[in-house]
Amino acid sequence: MSPPPIQVQLRRHFAAAAERVFDAWLDPAMLRQWMMGPSVRDEVVLRVAVDARVGGTFSFFVRRGDLELDHVGTYLELSRPRRLVFTWAVQVGAAPLAAEDLSQVTLDFEARDNGCVLTLTHTMDVKWAEYARRTEAGWTTMLGGLDRVLSSEVPHG
Repeated sequence: MSPPPIQVQLRRHFAAAAERVFDAWLDPAMLRQWMMGPSVRDEVVLRVAVDARVGGTFSFFVRRGDLELDHVGTYLELSRPRRLVFTWAVQVGAAPLAAEDLSQVTLDFEARDNGCVLTLTHTMDVKWAEYARRTEAGWTTMLGGLDRVLSSEVPHG
């Protein structure tokens, strides 16, 4: 019997509607503002590609110092505005990804009168157990960036 996978889970309230928070995960221009780039960490965004459909893929290609990293995945479920599920892996250079390198991220959005609550669950192979805290810290930073971007938007009215 193989060991159970590692799970990192975060919950965050957003003042924005669930639809707006959901859409921010699929819009390349929005993703550049909160998920990657100099507003999040010391890196340069080289390319953002999103094919937002079940079976579609994404690629967030960045340079950090001398390293080029491609954050890649495939969309498994898109149920706007309730749930978004995708695979997640970080590819360094041209090295092929092994099955255990792929993890899964599930986003559950719960509408509230004053916005929504997002529950992010990142499930990964036990091989990545030592990265659980780093993974949690990374998602915490990115969700904070998403909150800042959504909070700074001018309300449409």
